[in-house]
Amino acid sequence: MIDYTIRNIEAKDDPVIAQIIRYNLKDHNLDIPGTVYFDEGLDHLSEFYNTDDRRYYVAEISGKIIGGIGFAPFKTMEKTAELQKIYLIDEVKGQGIGYELIDYVEEQMREAGFKRSYLETHDNLQAAIHIYKKSGYREIERPKEVVHSTMNRFFIKHLKADLRQKHHNS
Repeated sequence: MIDYTIRNIEAKDDPVIAQIIRYNLKDHNLDIPGTVYFDEGLDHLSEFYNTDDRRYYVAEISGKIIGGIGFAPFKTMEKTAELQKIYLIDEVKGQGIGYELIDYVEEQMREAGFKRSYLETHDNLQAAIHIYKKSGYREIERPKEVVHSTMNRFFIKHLKADLRQKHHNS
């Protein structure tokens, strides 16, 4: 198991996280309009997040950022947060960190008062879809309010207080 820490994003992290996200999107042929790849806000995530109901976290090993995950309100569904921008560097993929980051951010969502977690993804991100399904997300129809038009897979999960305990004992 890899020993890493999770902390709130800071302004100094913005270029590194933007690079990790763009690299992953390009690697999966999603460096196209309609994805966050061309979103100027991607270069300034620390300015958008770090409020009571919007947060982004970076995972790091010895000061090196290995990935991140965030959430923000999904205003079209009551008490629902959108899980956003979970990406890792290649060197740490396949070691369970994605699952751990999802568990962590879901706990933060619960503490912020959210009851559900929503996410959007794309067919090209099969490893991510596998992780989402295994983490208890179920696929839903495309909500009419979807912003990133290129995304074509949509998932929801009800956040239950006892879910973490149940997940780790199964």
